[in-house]
Amino acid sequence: MDAANTTPTVRVLRLNLKGCYFDAIRDGTKPKEYRLAATWEKRIINGGYRVGVDEILLLHGYPKRGDESRMMRRIWNGYEIEDIQHEHFGPQKVRVLAIDVTKHQNE
Repeated sequence: MDAANTTPTVRVLRLNLKGCYFDAIRDGTKPKEYRLAATWEKRIINGGYRVGVDEILLLHGYPKRGDESRMMRRIWNGYEIEDIQHEHFGPQKVRVLAIDVTKHQNE
């Protein structure tokens, strides 16, 4: 197949979330999703996404295939590295990727 007939592949970063975080992102009160930098930076930069991410698929837990009510799509808008203390990561400060989840598909 020649290059003129190929469809570009959309690179999707899937993030499974606890319900409270999914709801907060949906409601617009949580602009960033945090992932441990030690693990996730390798996945995004050094892994299959080294050529970039186009879209984020946010999932409420592990939904059944096709359950759109438990899925949200966002356009990839990058991340920042931050040091935070959060109950989910324990009592010590940890380095995280603060992934921007504010950019909706229709913007």
